[in-house]
Amino acid sequence: MTTVTEKPAAFDRRLLAPIMIGSVLNPINTSIIAVAMVPIATAFGAPASSTIWLVSALYLATAVGQPLAGRLVDTYGPRPVYLAGAVLTASAGLVGTFAPSLGVLVAARVILGLGTCAAYPAAMSLVRSEGDRTGRHAPGAVLTMLAVTTQTVAVAGPALGGLLIDLGSWRATYAINIPLAAACLVLGAVYLPRRAPEARAVPRSLDVVGIALFAVALLGLMIFLTVPRVALVWLPVVAVLAGVAFAVRELRCADPFIDVRVLAGNRPLLATYLRSLAGYTVSYAYVYGFVQWLQEGRGLSPSQAGLLLLPTFVTGVLVSLVTGRRPQIRGKLVVGAVAQIAVSAAILLIVRGDTPVAVLVAIAVVAGLPQGLVSLANQNALYAQADPTRMGSSAGLLRTFGYLGAIVAAVATGQLFGERASTTGVHELAVFMLGAATVFLVLTVLDRSLGRVGRSDRDDVSERGGRGGPGGRPRSRTAA
Repeated sequence: MTTVTEKPAAFDRRLLAPIMIGSVLNPINTSIIAVAMVPIATAFGAPASSTIWLVSALYLATAVGQPLAGRLVDTYGPRPVYLAGAVLTASAGLVGTFAPSLGVLVAARVILGLGTCAAYPAAMSLVRSEGDRTGRHAPGAVLTMLAVTTQTVAVAGPALGGLLIDLGSWRATYAINIPLAAACLVLGAVYLPRRAPEARAVPRSLDVVGIALFAVALLGLMIFLTVPRVALVWLPVVAVLAGVAFAVRELRCADPFIDVRVLAGNRPLLATYLRSLAGYTVSYAYVYGFVQWLQEGRGLSPSQAGLLLLPTFVTGVLVSLVTGRRPQIRGKLVVGAVAQIAVSAAILLIVRGDTPVAVLVAIAVVAGLPQGLVSLANQNALYAQADPTRMGSSAGLLRTFGYLGAIVAAVATGQLFGERASTTGVHELAVFMLGAATVFLVLTVLDRSLGRVGRSDRDDVSERGGRGGPGGRPRSRTAA
């Protein structure tokens, strides 16, 4: 009897272009504004306390929109959600390019946040589908490329923004979204499957009440964090009440927006979400706060400040490419946390108004280590820990926690800097970053489940065979 060995199916590489270009929209827009805030404030005569809404508006929209987009992906498949997001992104680019006031710019950032949050959960859902189709539990090369486009490329945003401002004006930082969104529309329409393999034939009903309660709870909390005033102290109360109502609703709902029961029973996934929050807090405090200081405290131009982040970008990409194929993640997270602590300490102890550029470049290089390690490791952890049938919403929720960290970073930057990014302010920000990085390290060291992520598929299948996937659900593998 002759045994025929079939060649393993390969990942559909036609999906790579729309996945990568779509996934880069959100991180580029979250960071490109860092060098545009000062020129925008000058153009409209607005203080830093007002322009911070350019940052917060996108994060507020994205934090709510990410899990919603993920749920829509799980329900209707990636293609329609991806294409709708591209249309919204192009619209936001047009509105921002011709905006007559700061208020219209903030509105454009809200639309931009909703539009750009669609691609990542769609990408993770497609990667999971292809992983099941090809029989590869974790397609490491594709996940590495996705991590590079979703986090590491964000560091290139300030450099791109500085170049665009020098060539045109701050309006070009909005206009760039128009050709990028057009590319997403064309590539998505041509290459994305019309129906994801795992999507159901009949769309599931959306938990509209659960979505509304989730939005109220999250917005109440984040608006108060953005504008922490005594007059708005009622917002956290509303957030808590809405959160309790949300939990009760989801426990009783047959097809909930977020399966609270399964999520609560999946402690490793919860730990991954918390690590994402802490890691993003440090990362975006560096990107926003340090870049503002480079302009106002060190006296550099927007393009020069952006260029000083290029070593962070290059280091992050190289680290991701070198370590991406290694499935183990615990060591990556530990090294990333230690590097964040080192960068924070360096800003606190070394950075002054006359610090040599060579020293600033050295700090930027060290900052590239966590950029290349942390996002990739958390993403791979989620891929292994999340329920495959809810990969889109789980991925969206990961981004929500990350952008909650970005909101915290933006608020801390605004409060510590005040009207101007002084050297004293950046030192105070460094103390804040040091605390967040220490929390990140503690969360990593205490999480014993990380040692199980990255085992061979055989060990993973054997272990899951006796207890099912996260929350006790069995995880199926589709034969190639």
